[in-house]
Amino acid sequence: MRFSGIEKTSLVDFPDRVASVLFTPGCNLRCPYCYNWRIVLEPKGPFLSEEGALQILRSRRKYIDAVVVTGGEPTIHRDLPQFLRRLKDEGFAVKLDTNGFFPEILLECLPYVDYVALDVKTSPAKYMLLGAKEIDSYLQTVEILKGEPVDYEFRSTVVPGIIEEEDIPKMGELVEGAKRFVFQQFIPGDTLDKKFSRVQPYPKSKIAEFAELMRKYVDEVIMRV
Repeated sequence: MRFSGIEKTSLVDFPDRVASVLFTPGCNLRCPYCYNWRIVLEPKGPFLSEEGALQILRSRRKYIDAVVVTGGEPTIHRDLPQFLRRLKDEGFAVKLDTNGFFPEILLECLPYVDYVALDVKTSPAKYMLLGAKEIDSYLQTVEILKGEPVDYEFRSTVVPGIIEEEDIPKMGELVEGAKRFVFQQFIPGDTLDKKFSRVQPYPKSKIAEFAELMRKYVDEVIMRV
């Protein structure tokens, strides 16, 4: 594998762990609010090689106990399961962030991960706004995670215009019976669609209302705002 970058230390990307974060290039979606759009649209080197990444991670064992693989979208890379296995063999806890559109690759990864974060970007009918041509594969991933023993969270970045109050029950029905759902604040900035750089985020009180609605469907609701 190759990587577009590494964040050497993160206290927020892996619950209860200190992690390094690896960013994979490319993605199958085109979320207009994406802030990593440069590594999505036209990934450019220099790239970090798999061996180079492992060398950095080994050198940081005193400071980290986990590795997060995010993107872009990691599961578009067919060699991802083999890399995650190497991370486990090195003794790291492993978290995978995914949009869920490649369930076959995810299934190959699950033996080598400790935690999965699956995006719930909006209600199913609005996924076309994000460049999705179909959602059958995504729906399959949702059901896979609900039935697997691996620890996981469904997570949603609450972007006005992409998620409205009427979307929350539909999202809740999608993940009904799940163990955990996380709402994350949208922070406008250097987004793929420049219009979203000017979007005013929801106030915390509104996200709290969304969280209350979601509690009807899942065991635990968390707000990271």
